[in-house]
Amino acid sequence: MIEIKIEAEKLQKALEEVVAKSLDRRPLMRKLAGIMHGAVKQNFEEEGRPKWVPLSPKTIKAREKKGYWPGYILQQIGRLKSSISMYSDNDCAMVGTNVIYAAIHQFGGKAGRGRKVTIPARPFLKLTDEDLEKILQTVEEYLKNCF
Repeated sequence: MIEIKIEAEKLQKALEEVVAKSLDRRPLMRKLAGIMHGAVKQNFEEEGRPKWVPLSPKTIKAREKKGYWPGYILQQIGRLKSSISMYSDNDCAMVGTNVIYAAIHQFGGKAGRGRKVTIPARPFLKLTDEDLEKILQTVEEYLKNCF
């Protein structure tokens, strides 16, 4: 005779943990926001991934005159870099900035008086394939721990 014995208490507890983890995704979203935040900070440190278009000689000369050169692209005083914030809740993970001039640097375009200056796109809110892989691994690890 074959006997199968199920310890209902242990099974019930395991099922409750799976349900709880699937309903409360805040820890996962917090980790994902942290990964994205770190990736954006790394973009500033490495001046783009891939590298951003270098500053024009005119911009470098203007920065030298003000004492901001040598320096880093998109980091004259560091306001944009330090404004990068992250947010997460149960359903989303985000990284962004509230700095008004961020969009012109992210996407490029015409700027200045009369919009005579062309600013090349230097996407700092960007994830590399490696960043996306790290996010995927984190989600997979989270799901494995649910079961």
